[in-house]
Amino acid sequence: MSGLRARVRVGKRGVIVIPKSVRERLGIVEGMTLELSVEGDRIVLKARDLWSELRERGRRLNVDVDRAERELDEAEERWLRRLGR
Repeated sequence: MSGLRARVRVGKRGVIVIPKSVRERLGIVEGMTLELSVEGDRIVLKARDLWSELRERGRRLNVDVDRAERELDEAEERWLRRLGR
């Protein structure tokens, strides 16, 4: 991401907002997990695609992550129906 710089303000509870141009460039969307590390005096955030990571791990373990995701979605739908939503 060389060349793209932005200033952000730290808000209540340490919250920062990642500028739209940065989010779009890195494909960061709501709900995505970012990995935070400290390197010297720098804070480094790495965008992570957890589903891709899980799929890769699942391949190594002979687990069908797509099936597991479908099963979780179905369980969530049943739960929401029970709640009347």
